[in-house]
Amino acid sequence: MSESSPRKTAIDAAEITDWVFDLDNTLYPRHCDLFGQIDIKMTAYVSRLTGLAHDAARMLQKELYRDHGTTLNGLMAQYHIDPHHYLADVHDIDYSVIEPDPGLGEAIAALPGRKHVFTNGDVPHARKTLAAIGIPEATFHSIFDIVASDFAPKPQRLPYDRFISAHAIEPDRAVMFEDMPRNLATAKELGMTTVLVMPKPGREHRAEYWEIAGHEDPHVDHLTDDIGEFLASLLR
Repeated sequence: MSESSPRKTAIDAAEITDWVFDLDNTLYPRHCDLFGQIDIKMTAYVSRLTGLAHDAARMLQKELYRDHGTTLNGLMAQYHIDPHHYLADVHDIDYSVIEPDPGLGEAIAALPGRKHVFTNGDVPHARKTLAAIGIPEATFHSIFDIVASDFAPKPQRLPYDRFISAHAIEPDRAVMFEDMPRNLATAKELGMTTVLVMPKPGREHRAEYWEIAGHEDPHVDHLTDDIGEFLASLLR
């Protein structure tokens, strides 16, 4: 499924100078559940940090995630943790669950203009994820991570402003791909064209409703459940 909202005309690839891709659940399908492993590690981290039992720690972790954009941001605000230690801990996972998709890398490489990864994760996690998908890191002009934004996560305005400034991006000539509708609101406000990557129908996933709700919101220009096919259609 790839479709355009009547709020936005079709994307003219030749007019786009920058293609901005979220990483997790965007460049690989949500149902492979890589983030499920990270989620388990985050709950365990919160449990060790606070002494809470598993269920209570999970409730706190989800509350921090909802209220602060990332669990990390919430833990930094409320518990003053070392973010580098946390990131190394929660990304100690099995990346082999990602289905290789070298064709996606070829489609991204074929797009005119620059390509970027813009993630609430960190660069080491992005590199391992891209390697598992089969996309050469050299495909991208930049990987802008949570460290580069001084740990301020999407959808806060600060990381978008820093990303745009760091790479001299013209928002009205940029397209952003994301799996979370709320993270597209700021991109749209800045002038970017937005593409929401939806879970594939009929495939199980563990996303909570609030994470993926909002696909009909006015800041979502285009919808797809197959990012590779969406890009291929632009190239055709």
